[in-house]
Amino acid sequence: MLATDALLAEIPRLRRYARALAGDAMRADDLVQDTLERALAKGRLWRPGNLRAWLLTLMHNLFVNQIRARRLVDYRSPDDLPDAPVRAQQLDGLELRDLDQALQALPGEQREVLLLVGLEDLSYEEAARVLGIPVGTVMSRLSRGRDRLRGLLAGQPASVAHLKVVK
Repeated sequence: MLATDALLAEIPRLRRYARALAGDAMRADDLVQDTLERALAKGRLWRPGNLRAWLLTLMHNLFVNQIRARRLVDYRSPDDLPDAPVRAQQLDGLELRDLDQALQALPGEQREVLLLVGLEDLSYEEAARVLGIPVGTVMSRLSRGRDRLRGLLAGQPASVAHLKVVK
């Protein structure tokens, strides 16, 4: 017969193992609860010895069963499916942060042109008028700014300059 005191003494270890398995505190607590419930229901099967090993085995088997149950595909009728696919948005905040950091790493004159043409949707002529520079300079700064921004977003260091040798 299982001693309740012995079960209570194992809860911290069960919680630690459950968090390692589940990776989430709430799911881990549910897993511990399911394990203790199963141990109490199946207590007559326990043979005196290493209670911790038996409980961890129960927990592991419950976890594997839960993983398998989640893998089952729930086919829905076409009427229940959404009309258009929905794009995942979990990474949007990180991408915006990376874009902001990359923009801040650009030289000011390239950032100004990129923002005026790319964000404010100004034509090259309008951006040239706003900045008081020739249209060719706007085009040059925009090209260099886009290249550098692509590089920064791809993980290249900000200090890398791609200058051509002119004779």
